[in-house]
Amino acid sequence: EWCDDTSRNGDFAIKTASAQKEKLEAKIAELTSAIEVSTSKIADLAAAIAQAEDELKNATLIREKEAEDFAAGEQELMTAIDVISRAIGILEKEMAKNPAALAQVDTSSMASVIQGLGVVLDAAAFPSNDRKRLLAFVQAHQGAEEDDSEFGAPAAEAYKSHSGGIVEVLEDMKDKAEAQLSELRKAEVNAKHNYEMLKQSLDAQASADKKDMENEKAGKAEAEEAKADAEGELEVTNKDLANSKEQLATAHATCMQVAADHEATVASREEELKAIAEAKKILKETSSGAVSQTYSFVQVASSADLSMQTRADLGRSQVVAMVQRLARKHHSGALAQLASRISSALKFHGGDDPFAKIKGLIRDMIAKLEKQAEEDAAEKAYCDEQMAKTEEKKSDLEDDTAKMTSKIDSAAAKSAELKEEVKELEAELAALTKEQAEMDKIRQETHASYETAKADLELGLSGVRKALGILRDYYCGGGGAAAAAAMLQDGSSIGALMQQPAKPEKHSKAEGVGTSIIGILEVVESDFASNLAKEETEEDDAQSEYDKVTQENKVTKTVKDQDVKYKSQEIKSLDARLAELSEDRATTNSELSAVSEYFAKVKDRCIAKPETYEERKRRR
Repeated sequence: EWCDDTSRNGDFAIKTASAQKEKLEAKIAELTSAIEVSTSKIADLAAAIAQAEDELKNATLIREKEAEDFAAGEQELMTAIDVISRAIGILEKEMAKNPAALAQVDTSSMASVIQGLGVVLDAAAFPSNDRKRLLAFVQAHQGAEEDDSEFGAPAAEAYKSHSGGIVEVLEDMKDKAEAQLSELRKAEVNAKHNYEMLKQSLDAQASADKKDMENEKAGKAEAEEAKADAEGELEVTNKDLANSKEQLATAHATCMQVAADHEATVASREEELKAIAEAKKILKETSSGAVSQTYSFVQVASSADLSMQTRADLGRSQVVAMVQRLARKHHSGALAQLASRISSALKFHGGDDPFAKIKGLIRDMIAKLEKQAEEDAAEKAYCDEQMAKTEEKKSDLEDDTAKMTSKIDSAAAKSAELKEEVKELEAELAALTKEQAEMDKIRQETHASYETAKADLELGLSGVRKALGILRDYYCGGGGAAAAAAMLQDGSSIGALMQQPAKPEKHSKAEGVGTSIIGILEVVESDFASNLAKEETEEDDAQSEYDKVTQENKVTKTVKDQDVKYKSQEIKSLDARLAELSEDRATTNSELSAVSEYFAKVKDRCIAKPETYEERKRRR
């Protein structure tokens, strides 16, 4: 029985180890493939991240160059506007002092305008640097108009500005410079916005790629760790497999020796039976006459105390001694009982043939031993079969229970982890929604403030310009033509004009005060225009930043919503799987309990227990 159990257990251990080895080798191959795939993906993601960073770097360089160009162009236009504004103020003052000086300047010829303007600025002690900037700007304006004239007749506004005097020409140039400045600022805002959107897109792409790469690296590390564990388990499994094979070989050798010993025992028992049969035969052939001669009615009556006084007594003693010797040699209780019964039969045969009774006892003993051997063989076959089947079933159920328990623990841990992640994601989404709502509220408030400020500045700027127009018409409206006519009457130099005799005072306008007021209003106009441009720039920047952050929040919210959706689905699937596995494990445990109970009964029946001292004493 031990040999069968050991052989069966060894075969099962070898089979299990071989199956485990195959599983581990397949797992190692799968993990190796996963590691190679992760390595390839990591390389692709690294290349994509590097490309996005290069694109962002190039775009940043272009943007910095555009910002430098804008700053230079803005500074140039603002300087030109300032110079033109001051030149207009000086011309208006000069025209107020000498109205006829510039009355007859031919403004249809830009060269004449430049010449006359230069003379007036020299006479008014206009700073040389500003004078150079103004004349250069006027010449550039002339070149632009000449380029435009190559494609057709100039617009009506051009004719109007050329026929309205130098001041009107400069004001027209100022308006065009302000328009150019506004267009330049709008272009800068658009370029900045486009760059921010491109930067946001590239940053989002790079961030997503980096996240994917981190996930791939984590997956690769997990795969490498799992591969190392699997390789370690494979090494242990190979050792266990080798040990199981070695133990099975040792058990086979031991069992072969035991089988040989068993065969020797069977041969010895057969020899014992043969000796008993031979003794029976000898007794039958040799002692029948001696029995009739030796045992008579009178002798039987007086033979209560049997003694070995004849050869028959010696033969009977030899039979009993031989059976007792066989009992001691084979440790057989049945033979010891047989010897005792033979001895009793010889002592109390009552005149009958004692050897006939002995023969009957021996035949009964042989029949009993044969029957007992058959019953033992049948019982052993039954026990071997039931023990093997029950133990195999029990082992299978225990393995199934262990596997299901492992799956349940793994699924429960995974479900708890996913639920914690979903909880964190929902908290982040709530915080993101709250942040977006606060940002929307702040943006609405700042936009409303901008609209109010813009309306106030536009209204104030419009009022200041209307007031300037009225004051300029009043204080400077009648003197320009006379000054221009006086200037053209003497074409030599402005110095000759300045030496003309002064006209008698005939008007009491407060020109100095008016000029001061006009100058103050011009400063106010410039401040209003600057504040309006500043408000527009700040509003554009704020709107651009708001759009950028809102877009980032939308992308983040979409990603997190998808994560919550998929993780929730996975949690639901895991919970259903947990319920199914728990039910299966409960069923398996019930079946295992029944099998274990039956196995205990079989073991109690089939496995011999050592005899206690009390039982041995009672049997004796």
